[in-house]
Amino acid sequence: MSKTVIRVEHLSKQYRLGQIGTGSLGHDLNRWWHQVRGKEDPYLKIGEANDRTVKGNSEYVWALQDINFEVKQGEVLGIIGRNGAGKSTLLKILSRTTSPTTGSVKIKGRVASLLEVGTGFHPELSGRDNIFLNGAILGMSKREIKTKFDEIVDFAGVERYIDTPVKRYSSGMYVRLAFAVAAHLEPEILIVDEVLAVGDAEFQKKCLGKIGEVSKGEGRTVLFVSHNLAAITSLCNNCILLNKGILEKAGATVEIIDKYVMSGKSFEGEIMGKDINYKQSYQWAKFKAIRTSSIKGISNSFGINEEIKVELEYEVLRDGEIIQPSIHILDNMGNCIFATFNGTSVNVTKDPFYDKPLEKGIYNAVCTIPAFFLNDMSYLISCFLVPKVKSEMAIVTEALSLSIIETGEMRMEYTGDWIGLIRPKLNWISSKLS
Repeated sequence: MSKTVIRVEHLSKQYRLGQIGTGSLGHDLNRWWHQVRGKEDPYLKIGEANDRTVKGNSEYVWALQDINFEVKQGEVLGIIGRNGAGKSTLLKILSRTTSPTTGSVKIKGRVASLLEVGTGFHPELSGRDNIFLNGAILGMSKREIKTKFDEIVDFAGVERYIDTPVKRYSSGMYVRLAFAVAAHLEPEILIVDEVLAVGDAEFQKKCLGKIGEVSKGEGRTVLFVSHNLAAITSLCNNCILLNKGILEKAGATVEIIDKYVMSGKSFEGEIMGKDINYKQSYQWAKFKAIRTSSIKGISNSFGINEEIKVELEYEVLRDGEIIQPSIHILDNMGNCIFATFNGTSVNVTKDPFYDKPLEKGIYNAVCTIPAFFLNDMSYLISCFLVPKVKSEMAIVTEALSLSIIETGEMRMEYTGDWIGLIRPKLNWISSKLS
């Protein structure tokens, strides 16, 4: 059974806005006076959640509030959340670069952190000297560092500049060397923030491979913060989701990412009129309603065995417009997995609707998604009204969320042309409403 190497209990971190330091002399005296009388710190009772979009009434904010979780040895734990959720603050506390206001953190083993570009590097020292300096900080002997030196330089790809002061390195070179040092000097716990985004695509892939090797092959623990949900999914079995300083949920990565992506996007299967937010609008056509439904009615949650209808109700504002409705279905990584196309993709000899100018009025378009077409996970639907000049199209991104739930029913097997089988069902059925 894996042992616990990180235990976080009732961890909170409070900051005072607009001030440098922890507070004023008056606040310190007030804290002391409460302490000698055996009373609680009065400033722990005040403060607001860390919501950047609201001005607020207090000069104190809680960057973290009552965080509790454990990390097992050899686990790669993903930490996700929107900007300002408290991810970096949490990592700084775990790295011991700042202290918590309340609560405790218990860590077993040496910790190496990669929080910001150049963290732990002395700008005046060469790359070679900084490798030995970081190794010494981690508690390694000079001999241990020498045995890893060539691997570090080779992984970082900075051999030509290894004796150059790191202040002359680019941000990418900084990250390459810093990550190589942190990953190769064998800390029991490796903490990596979004800093890897500075590197190029090839190096990011190399780093992600190394993180997997470190955790699975060498049994070391990794805490990984990233906005790259694909990387989180590939590396982490478990995640925690932070929201405004609060641990909203912890659990399996797929489940947590679903919750993160869908947060604030549930409209009970229907969005109408003024609630429709356009990324780009078109002056001669607009959406009246967007909804998803099955035979059970309007919903945003469906069994995997249910046929789903995506309905677009839209208004054409002048005669003679040629408008083509379209949808994109996005997975929880934001990748478009399915898109409808009109015109040449539709048999216009049977349905000339898409080639003829429309009269002014309200129209209804329905796309039917067959049962068992989507896997059991969450999706987002983006909607479009495409005129003759496609660059002027009306765009509503992530208009609705769509959750597919596994029902346990077996899928029907079909070994022939399955695309040909489902294609007729994916075509639009469009009509003018009376």
